[in-house]
Amino acid sequence: MKRIYEAAAYASSSDDGCYWRTTIDDARAPYPNVEDEITCDFVVVGAGFTGLSAALHLAERDAGRIVVLDAKTPGWGASGRNGGFACIGGEKSSTRALRKRYGQEDVALYHQSQRASIDLVAELIEKHGIIADTHSNGETLLAHRPKDVAGFQDYADLLQADFGVKAQIIRRDELAEHGMNSPRFHGAITSPLGFALNPRKYVLGLAHAALDAGVEIYTQSPTTKIGRSNTGDHLITCPKGLVRAKTLLLATNGYSSENIPDWFAARYLPVQSNIIVTREMSESEIEAQGWTSDQMSYDTRNLLHYFRLMPNRRFLFGMRGSTRTTQTSTAKMKRDIRRDFEAMFPEWSAVETPHFWAGLVCLSRNLTPYAGPIADWPNAYTALAYHGNGVAMGTYAGSLLADMATGTKSRIRIPGLMQAPLRKFPLGRWRRAILPPAYSWYALMDRG
Repeated sequence: MKRIYEAAAYASSSDDGCYWRTTIDDARAPYPNVEDEITCDFVVVGAGFTGLSAALHLAERDAGRIVVLDAKTPGWGASGRNGGFACIGGEKSSTRALRKRYGQEDVALYHQSQRASIDLVAELIEKHGIIADTHSNGETLLAHRPKDVAGFQDYADLLQADFGVKAQIIRRDELAEHGMNSPRFHGAITSPLGFALNPRKYVLGLAHAALDAGVEIYTQSPTTKIGRSNTGDHLITCPKGLVRAKTLLLATNGYSSENIPDWFAARYLPVQSNIIVTREMSESEIEAQGWTSDQMSYDTRNLLHYFRLMPNRRFLFGMRGSTRTTQTSTAKMKRDIRRDFEAMFPEWSAVETPHFWAGLVCLSRNLTPYAGPIADWPNAYTALAYHGNGVAMGTYAGSLLADMATGTKSRIRIPGLMQAPLRKFPLGRWRRAILPPAYSWYALMDRG
């Protein structure tokens, strides 16, 4: 298995500091490992939002025997260690650039899909009784520079025109009364779309719902090879066994490899995102800072910060910026994220942050999500590259994979921009070398 980060990024210990781990007790574990040979109709590789959503939707259509494989456990990767923002997004390209490349109609269709992705998460939580600690009425974008406020009206117009919702623009002198007091922000805009959740509870809820629907989940069973039989079946090799399936769905996103299958090589780029979580704070500590809002929030930086006050009064704070997973780089990132946290919320400078972890976000060179076939393989599909917004879009993309695999008409026509062929990044296996200069440029732009 060829991967482009240091081994530590994929080690079982890489989420040891993850706060979400302390909030769950998976009563359905341990799951079986693949042993000997298994024959099924559908095999799904990857037990995260995308893979489990795909399996669950297949099961609801009585599609046949469905097997899910994971190298670790359900939600171990990005799905179980992200910030828990179920919101619009999935692309990194601007709306203007997308319209120029794909046209107004297709971009409008994509925006419909984004809204539908949030609705789907809410539907699944309600239908399957998933306790996911949901909160936040939409999300808030905060301007970290005075000049960024000027773009808020255009964003409000976009939300009204393409999403059919009315946004609220908040002036700097109004932030405190909205419970968003910080010396670093110059205004905000709140969209009513989306909500926050505990991603580990949500992804395990999907796993349990899939099991109840008859899906088989096998863990600690990494895929070491994907081949084809003489009869056209897909052959998924694991360390102790083999899975033979008519249809393959690959849902490994930022934890994919360069050679499983070879088509994946250079078509995705994982980048690290890092999170800290505080201890539980008292109401007096929260009021001292004046950040009493439970809105999921992020700022206008290219190397953005994202944060939220959770129902149990812990504060989650995340940021991008690290390009390696060595001991030295991890220690530096831990210092950097704490520095930025204290700068934005100085009254909490003495509040401990016992939880720190990192995970891999997946980018595509297209700067849009992908959901479609794997090369020219028959009955083989994949979805990936949600650009840091995989809670909703990853769930939705999983449902699209189930549609493709069964020939079912999707609730919304799949946008062309999500099916455009995945372009390769330059430099092949060494494409991670793009990140340090890119991050330096973004940091310069953010200082502006």
